[in-house]
Amino acid sequence: MRLVVARCQVDYAGRLTAHLPMATRVLMVKADGSVLVHSDGGSYKPLNWMSPPCTVREGVTDDGQVEWVVSNPKSDDTLRILLEEVLHDSSHDLGVDPGLQKDGVEKHLQELLADHPATLAEGLTLVRREYPTAIGPVDLMCRDAEGLCVAVEIKRRGEIDGVEQLTRYLELLNRDPLLTTRGQVRGVFAAQAIKPQARVLAEDRGIRCVVVDYDALRGIDDPTARLF
Repeated sequence: MRLVVARCQVDYAGRLTAHLPMATRVLMVKADGSVLVHSDGGSYKPLNWMSPPCTVREGVTDDGQVEWVVSNPKSDDTLRILLEEVLHDSSHDLGVDPGLQKDGVEKHLQELLADHPATLAEGLTLVRREYPTAIGPVDLMCRDAEGLCVAVEIKRRGEIDGVEQLTRYLELLNRDPLLTTRGQVRGVFAAQAIKPQARVLAEDRGIRCVVVDYDALRGIDDPTARLF
């Protein structure tokens, strides 16, 4: 990656035209061939950019100013960067990035609840993760203390779409005589947070809602360390 801090003017021509007047900005030329123009504000989003693959041709204008012409061979788009003063110019080999590793996603919740199904309801035991149906897998299929089947849908944030999804699963599962020998398959909607509208809809359909404490499941949350 090449990082350049410079006073520059940027003009884009393509599907539309855009102009950035002279100011100090950060120019990023990445190994994948993209070029990004950043300011000191605006969070992560660049002011302008060219997506890969693109080439950067450095030259000098008629009046002696350094100019970058960034072009994409797949389009007629052009980014012209006029550099008035370069304050910093460095290149760095970042190597291969291992990618973002997220904590607390639905997959992790599913794994933890599969190991500890009784946290959802006393006496609940796991039958299978990713229980198949004709419209997709149910996150967890369990049995309660009486041997009745319980389908569990797991979300990070419980919203109406998740309740509708579990409802469709239950409609299919309750047509299977192998699952309903002792009674109807019941549903549990588990999430770290459940919106009030989703809770109302779930309870109206006989689906039990459970708010999951992710830290407690991981064993991080120590109740003895709490003041209240």
